[in-house]
Amino acid sequence: MAIPVKLEVFEGPLDLLLHLIDKNKVDIYDIPIVEITAQYLEYIQQLETEDMNVMSEFLVMAATLIDIKCRMLLPKEVSEEGEEEDPRAELVQKLLEYKMYKYMSFELRDRQVDAARNLYREQHLPEEVAAYRPPIDYGELVGDLTLSRLHEIFKSVVKKQEDKIDPIRSQYGNIEKDEIDMDAKTLYVEAYAREHKHFSFRRLLEKQSSRMEIIVTFLIILELMKTGEIEISQENIFDDIMITSKAS
Repeated sequence: MAIPVKLEVFEGPLDLLLHLIDKNKVDIYDIPIVEITAQYLEYIQQLETEDMNVMSEFLVMAATLIDIKCRMLLPKEVSEEGEEEDPRAELVQKLLEYKMYKYMSFELRDRQVDAARNLYREQHLPEEVAAYRPPIDYGELVGDLTLSRLHEIFKSVVKKQEDKIDPIRSQYGNIEKDEIDMDAKTLYVEAYAREHKHFSFRRLLEKQSSRMEIIVTFLIILELMKTGEIEISQENIFDDIMITSKAS
């Protein structure tokens, strides 16, 4: 009565070859092709499978091993560089690539298993903690240099507005109070910042039509800096100040 033997299952012919190399403890760069071929053929003779696609892969590799075995019995071929070609070189390259991908799959599988063990609790903070906002360091946010430059730009723009006034015609008629809607102007500046994202402070002030609008716009810019909705930057001392909106 024959003793049933259970064969190990391999993912493919390269997997089987790596197993035989490890089992025989041989150098993958110097494969004893005769010995490995004999063991490989012994395995596929015992292989029982109805899947012809799987069987054909093992048979193709068997034919490759036999071909390499035959080529090693012949005089060695010489390449164009004058070096002797090893018939096993292509097979060794495939084995090394397969071994690398196999170990990479093991690493990914281990990471997946480790990740499955991680559990995350839903964040739950007291209302007073969630509502807390750290105080803004205005000195760090603005800086003395930037404030001085803001003041200089503000004065220069106001002077330009004054220069636009005709000294003679301005004396005609009654002087009326310039009413500025603070809320409307705030919405205008915020919309301008969202639309332009990164813009010149001077350019924004020059778009105002009166001295009072310039003053109100200047105050709104300071308030937006205070609340952290915008950032200001200046590359060099005498460069224009640029404003960057934080609004999405």
